[in-house]
Amino acid sequence: MMKILMRVAMFVVIGTMLFSIMGRMQPGYEKNYSILYSEFIDDIRKGSVSEVTITGETIKGKLRGGEPFVTYNPGDDHLIDDLIEYGVKIKVAMPEKQSMLTQIFISWAPMLLLIVVWVYFFRKQQGASGGGGGQMGMGKSRAKLLEEDEVKVGFADVAGVEEAKEDVMEMVDFLRDPSKYEFVGGKIPHGVLLVGPPGTGKTLLARAIAGEAKVPFFSISGSDFVEMFVGVGASRVRDMFEQAKKRAPCIIFIDEIDAVGRQRGGSGPGGGGNDEREQTLNQLLVEMDGFSGNEGIIVIAATNRSDVLDKALLRPGRFDREVHVGLPDIKGREQILKVHIKKIPLAEDVSIKDLARGTPGFSGAELANLVNEGALLAARNNKRVVNMDNLDRARDKLLMGAEKRSMVMRKEDLLMTAYHEAGHAIVGQHVPEHDPVYKVSIMPRGGALGITMFLPERDQYSASKDKLESQISGLFGGRIAEAIIYGKNKVTTGASNDIERATQLARSMVTKWGLSDKLGPMDYGDNEGYMGSQSKPMSEQMAQVIDEEVRIVIDRNYQRAEDILNKNIEILHNMAHALMDWETIDKFQIAKLLDGEKIDPPVDEPEEDDTDNSAQVDVETETVEDSDNDIPLDRKAGQAGHQEM
Repeated sequence: MMKILMRVAMFVVIGTMLFSIMGRMQPGYEKNYSILYSEFIDDIRKGSVSEVTITGETIKGKLRGGEPFVTYNPGDDHLIDDLIEYGVKIKVAMPEKQSMLTQIFISWAPMLLLIVVWVYFFRKQQGASGGGGGQMGMGKSRAKLLEEDEVKVGFADVAGVEEAKEDVMEMVDFLRDPSKYEFVGGKIPHGVLLVGPPGTGKTLLARAIAGEAKVPFFSISGSDFVEMFVGVGASRVRDMFEQAKKRAPCIIFIDEIDAVGRQRGGSGPGGGGNDEREQTLNQLLVEMDGFSGNEGIIVIAATNRSDVLDKALLRPGRFDREVHVGLPDIKGREQILKVHIKKIPLAEDVSIKDLARGTPGFSGAELANLVNEGALLAARNNKRVVNMDNLDRARDKLLMGAEKRSMVMRKEDLLMTAYHEAGHAIVGQHVPEHDPVYKVSIMPRGGALGITMFLPERDQYSASKDKLESQISGLFGGRIAEAIIYGKNKVTTGASNDIERATQLARSMVTKWGLSDKLGPMDYGDNEGYMGSQSKPMSEQMAQVIDEEVRIVIDRNYQRAEDILNKNIEILHNMAHALMDWETIDKFQIAKLLDGEKIDPPVDEPEEDDTDNSAQVDVETETVEDSDNDIPLDRKAGQAGHQEM
């Protein structure tokens, strides 16, 4: 309020000065003249004027009868001659002159006013960028400060990262009661590095620490330190720590610290010469553990690229502790969903446990997005509560993309897509250790013309050789089905993504995972560096042996998939025609088709056949195979097989 009043007062003063100066600069015309100048001349010639007093631009006088008058003096050259000729007494008074100081002030007033206004807006812009100082205030910290009562997040709002919360609990206790640790000579870590994939809650966890400890919270991004002017980043680091010292104990949170904390000197992954960034990093190193300590200040940083950070930044005394914030497991997903779902009205059929099973690989941010999409879908259908069907459809949309019901396809193309997807499903169900099929659809979604979804029965953190080869066989099921039904010359390009993924799996088995009997447990894979993937040096003979081993794996599983489909050709026909009838079939209908039975029509409408079934699926992770025309599925669907590695 005080700032507003000060601004209003300043504008009032400036306006008053402006009007005053402009008023002084304008000619001072007397508007209350008693007679006109022409009447004054006539009175002189009639002999009616007895005396006059001339003062600059004003003429005052008296008539013969004693009446006073006032008129304007236009500077008439003949006026004095007329007055003398007609016997009028003439008095001349010096006009009042302004002082030299006043004249200088009036002449320079516009320029001074412009300077004042310019300084005001300069300071205002300076404050907006973090305060004064430096090049237009760029040397001041841009960290956003949240006071103790402004941080509303606590550990109750952070779910699915229980191990990470346990690692930071003692920091909260230290900020609340530092004397307990100081009494036994203990020192709290100066810095904590939160490492994990995007969307796992690293920023939320840092805010929860400040919220639980009831201390000020400074938040800034690593990119906010770097500017085009050398030295600005270092100045911002100094200013940020100076502000933090005044409010200690407090927390400084630096998001995406790899933007400023990459390795110096240009060597190794993530290196690269940059004077401004390196100066900023040097200042950060000094502030965190330099000659003068920063007691009571805890620095928390977040990154998903800890491998590119400078070693001096990671040593004890700076970032003493590294906390991994990974993707949640099924229990963590259930806890996260409970946090977000409590904010929306739910129907009685919603099973959070089943929803957690059906969302493997989802981060906390993606689960929050799923709940929001479900709420939007319910509102779009004019529903007052969110049911399980809304959440299932939201999950399918995030995994596979939105349905393209307006897309027009020929019946022949739809039938080929149906055979393709049926081939994936049948082969996947007959090879060992393959994930059970959950849903098959020829409804175009995202960039795919058809979808086959596989949902494993438990959490998977590694894969055996049998499982990997089964995945390769399942990937070839769609192409082989096309070749069996339409002939080899009619096979389409729809299997391009399947071939790419199968080849990648086979090559990784041979070169990275040591699953080739001939080559053994040796790493022949490409090196992943800052400049991208680089092949390891090897002889032409060794490269030829690797290609031969990859070809053996591909051919073996291709032939196995072909044998399976030839033995189950009737099931292939039945499943393809069922897809033509219903567009989407679920795992229960697929099980009946594999047993040679006829399937029942979906409950309710065809497009809602998975309303109740998806809530009963006992699943953990998802693998999606597509039949699109050289267009891969969304990132989760297209890479799910690799996520299981």
